[in-house]
Formats: sequence, C-alpha cells, structure tokens
Amino acid sequence: MLQQLIFPMLAHVLLTASLYSLLTIARAPAVWGIGRRSDGSNPFARFEPRISANLSNQFEWPLLFYAACILLHLLGATGRLSIYFAWLFVVGRVAHTCIQVFTANVRLRGAVFTVNFLAVIGMWAVILRLALSAA
Repeated sequence: MLQQLIFPMLAHVLLTASLYSLLTIARAPAVWGIGRRSDGSNPFARFEPRISANLSNQFEWPLLFYAACILLHLLGATGRLSIYFAWLFVVGRVAHTCIQVFTANVRLRGAVFTVNFLAVIGMWAVILRLALSAA
C-alpha cells in the first residue's frame, strides 16, 4: 500500500518541479534576454510574481501533507480513506496553482485552498484515530 501514497506525493513533486520550470521560463526574458519583446519588455512579467508566490506556497501547507503520508505509511494506515485524502490534496493543489497563476480570483483560490486544508486535516484525523485506538 505504500506505493499508493507514493503516487500522490510524486504528483506533488512533479507539480513543484513544473513550477520551477515555469518560473525559469517567465524569468528568461529579464535574466537572459531570451523571449524579450521588441521593446525590451518581458511578455511574462505579470505571471512571474504569481508563479513565484505559488512556488513558495508548495513549501508551506504541503509539508504537513508529506508528514501525514509518512506517518500513515509507518502506522500501516494506507487504506482507501487515506489515499482519497492524499489525492484530494494533490488535485486541490493543482487547481490552486492554476487559479493563482492564471487568475486574480482570490475568493476561488481561498475556496480551493480550503479543500487542500481539509484533505490534510482528514489525513491527520486518521492518524489521530489510530493513535487514540492504540493508547
């Protein structure tokens, strides 16, 4: 069952790697001059701060996602509910990234973040339930 938790973690790692790639592309006109407009401006200038902010977000709440995945594995609690919460988190992170990078819709981004938040809380609830039942 460990493999089933590895896939959502890997998906999040790939999302984060994709954001690094996007940030490199968005900064290329300013840093290397590659892709600059004829007037010297960066065509990706409005996206660069959004990508950068979202990339930073991938090292905040997701830390608790990874900790929960590892604990769930160690506790042998890699059942359907844990896997469901893990994938819900990842799907939510992808949606959150798309909304933050390509729109300015803070309300929608907040609603999607709530899904991510609750998915990780659900994972920790499974851990707590196991810890209390073992006590």
